[in-house]
Amino acid sequence: MPENPASATELTSQYSAQVAGDLDRNTKEQERIGAEIEALQAQLGTLQHDHNVLVSMQQALGVSSPALPDTTAAQSAPEQASAAPKPTKAKKAGARDAKKTAAKKSTAKASPAATSAPTLVELIRAHLVKQGEPRSAAEISSALGQAHPERNVKTTVVRTTLEGLVAKSHAHRAKQGSSVFYTAAAAPEPIAAEPQPEAPVS
Repeated sequence: MPENPASATELTSQYSAQVAGDLDRNTKEQERIGAEIEALQAQLGTLQHDHNVLVSMQQALGVSSPALPDTTAAQSAPEQASAAPKPTKAKKAGARDAKKTAAKKSTAKASPAATSAPTLVELIRAHLVKQGEPRSAAEISSALGQAHPERNVKTTVVRTTLEGLVAKSHAHRAKQGSSVFYTAAAAPEPIAAEPQPEAPVS
């Protein structure tokens, strides 16, 4: 009789350990998928913004291509415009002049901002190179958040970006226990100096 409570507590501890492990894996998987979703949503937002700028520039140039209605039809918003094209064209005729100047101003403002502000990938690579020792995604995101308070740096997005760098062999990943650390990969540069001797004078 005394063996039954002992075996029951042993089974309970085994099950609780297994449930805790499964719960931990589930939580990590949710974080990973959430990070991928956030990264994809950020990419989608960038593509939609670029698409709107390109459409406004195309309208400003007065050029129409048959490929654009096909791509915009998938977004369901242009379906209303295609249902009544004549009134919308008449209403937009006056607004096109305003859009021309707005598009020129937005592209003029976007080009210096794009050149002056580095991307998150560039910031992360530069940070890894500066550190020279393994850093976790949380450490990198907090350091970048302090260095660039104007940016909304999230740990999940940083982790996804780091995994992308690892996939492209721009960074190395090392796992220590349950933590993952990243280091910068050394880029081989002597390849660029080799094509010089290919031009002999004869």
